[in-house]
Order: sequence, then C-alpha cells, then structure tokens
Amino acid sequence: MERTLSSDLFQANTQTTQTSAPLRFFANLMLWQRRIASRHQLARLDARLLADAGISEAQRCEELSKPFWR
Repeated sequence: MERTLSSDLFQANTQTTQTSAPLRFFANLMLWQRRIASRHQLARLDARLLADAGISEAQRCEELSKPFWR
C-alpha cells in the first residue's frame, strides 16, 4: 500500500532549523490535502482497478480509516 500512496516525497524537512514555522505549517497543510485527495480517489476505485494496482480490499479499508494527518 505504501508504494501506491506514499507521501514521503512531499514531507517537509522539519529538522532544518532554517525553515520557518509558517512554511512548515503550509507544507503540512499541502501534505494533508494530498492525502485527502488520494484517499478520495482510492475510495472510488472498483474491484478490478484495485486488483490492477495490487491493492486488497483490506488494505484499502485500512488506508481509508486513517485520519488525514497520518
């Protein structure tokens, strides 16, 4: 599941002291928005498309049950 919905590429580098708090906050908002959008898309997939993507129904349910901040 992680390979299809991974957001590692979009995570803000929170350990950099040069990054201001407002920029980190904005980056988190953008990350959350992408997670919400990708989960909406995942919810709309039918069984055939899930199988094509290699995602089981259990994996989909697990991903859809997560809050947007996780």
